[in-house]
Amino acid sequence: MFTSDSSYNEALSKATRFCSLSERCEQEVREKLSGWFFSTKDIENIENIEKVIEYLKKEKYLDETRFARFYAQDKHRFAKWGKSKIIFYLKNKGISTEIINEAVENIDSENYSEQLKSLLTSKFKSIKYRDLYDAKAKLYRFGMSRGFEGELVLKVVEGVLSDKVISDKVIIC
Repeated sequence: MFTSDSSYNEALSKATRFCSLSERCEQEVREKLSGWFFSTKDIENIENIEKVIEYLKKEKYLDETRFARFYAQDKHRFAKWGKSKIIFYLKNKGISTEIINEAVENIDSENYSEQLKSLLTSKFKSIKYRDLYDAKAKLYRFGMSRGFEGELVLKVVEGVLSDKVISDKVIIC
């Protein structure tokens, strides 16, 4: 709770440090501020949180577009997520649909398909299946769980299975 300028300055200092460590969205900063200093039930505290948020935006510590762009790129590149999963998590963080769409459009489409193929090829080596249908279903579910679009997953699964010699795989029931 802000009782003086010193607590406001402390909140501002902690918030700027928090935002300096990595890209943050407004929701994350609000949650941190609420946890650190404020009860959001008090109208005065809500106003103080808003003041800190506005300062962070003005000084470019917070930028939802920049956050969404980096989040989408990082989750695709390092966590190997598809667009659907990225969109879902950005929506949960309170990012607007326009910003989400812009961030997801920046994902390289050629790299996107290649990454899915690499994931499915790797997964194919580790799965146990009874027949071609079972292998296809397991790969499809895996691709979907990573957040890739169903049509693309199906196309890439077909390609991965046609590239592999199914008869060489040990079949386990």
